[in-house]
Amino acid sequence: MFTGIIEQIGTIARLELNSGGGKLTVHAPTLAPKLAVSGSVAVNGCCLTVVHRDDENFSAGLSGETLDKTSFASLKTGARVNLERPLTVGKEFGGHFVLGHVDGTGQVAHLTSAGDSWLFGVAVPPELARYIVSKGSLTIDGISLTVASWSNHVAEIAVIPYTYQHTNIRDRVSGDSLNLEADILGKYIERYLAQRESASFETVFSVEDLIGQGF
Repeated sequence: MFTGIIEQIGTIARLELNSGGGKLTVHAPTLAPKLAVSGSVAVNGCCLTVVHRDDENFSAGLSGETLDKTSFASLKTGARVNLERPLTVGKEFGGHFVLGHVDGTGQVAHLTSAGDSWLFGVAVPPELARYIVSKGSLTIDGISLTVASWSNHVAEIAVIPYTYQHTNIRDRVSGDSLNLEADILGKYIERYLAQRESASFETVFSVEDLIGQGF
């Protein structure tokens, strides 16, 4: 599990793709030595397993499902990616519950300067729209962000200078693909309500059953 607070920006050193998946290598000299082979790391919000590392780089395998659900297939060598290690006991919980399970991709609608800050518009696909709540949380490329407003399937995010400078938001242009993860709390509530509505309230015993039992 993660919190959406980005620790470091890495760069894509190599991206190998094939029909069934691929392999991603990230140059991250500050973070790589702290990772363990078989451990997890979030890359642009997607939880990946480290399969190799040295003092400057780490590599992770990409399944076909990962490539289908994320923007990885569109990344180019040298592109900057947001990195976060998993939450540990005692670590400050500064964002929100982020599982690293990307739900799908959105697109940059705009990135507009607004004084010292920026307005970041993200077009959300219809299948994820029901999870978006104004003033609620949304994970965008691994960053825990707050939806300032929500209209016409575009989530407007207010981005402060620190977030702009310490994530890959500053590289974004209109049309770019983004990894999105909706708030897990909303998914649990949706699942609970769906199960409750579909539950059968039919009587377990018939009258005949009760008579047969001596009632």
